[in-house]
Amino acid sequence: MYIVQRALTFARGFLLSYGPTKIKKALWDKEFSGNKWNFIDDTASDCVYAHLEKHARGGDILDLGCGPGNTANELAESAYTTYLGVDISESALAKGMRRTNENGRADKNSFVCSDFLSYMPTRKFDVILFRESMYHIPYGSVMELLNKYSKYLKSNGVFIVRLYTGDFQTGEIKLRVKKKMDLIKSKFDVVELSKYDKPGSPMVLVFRPGQ
Repeated sequence: MYIVQRALTFARGFLLSYGPTKIKKALWDKEFSGNKWNFIDDTASDCVYAHLEKHARGGDILDLGCGPGNTANELAESAYTTYLGVDISESALAKGMRRTNENGRADKNSFVCSDFLSYMPTRKFDVILFRESMYHIPYGSVMELLNKYSKYLKSNGVFIVRLYTGDFQTGEIKLRVKKKMDLIKSKFDVVELSKYDKPGSPMVLVFRPGQ
């Protein structure tokens, strides 16, 4: 029974990250329409915000895989001019829009329902954020995706990746995550690399295309 459950969990996780868009959308909508992700509704103390405030410079932010709009509503309102969140789940975006309206940020925040792997922006940004969403990019697609989005960075714009590099229970470094981060560091100009001594070993990597 344990083996079967592990197999089902693995299959579900695989489809959430790497399945066809329609399947991913259905699964993520189901996840966010329930209570499963309620525990992330308050992340105001997250380490990523200081980096966002520093590098957004009061400008424009594109958040790829934005979920229920935490960044759009927890980041200091004075830190940015416009925010665009992209997520595959309509249920997650509905939460983000509701919070945006409640916080009086409807003139600054907007959202698009799309798989960010195929999304095409229509303007440029000061910051393009991958907050945990880098987990869901296949290793073989990392460079292709970042090269595509590089075209939508302003002249001094940066990418920011925030994720957990370790297992919450054992502290063991996740090799799949490390491999992606090592690839990015080898191909782009690293502006900042900050590691935090907290459960899960969160890390924030700030980088831009090489000159």
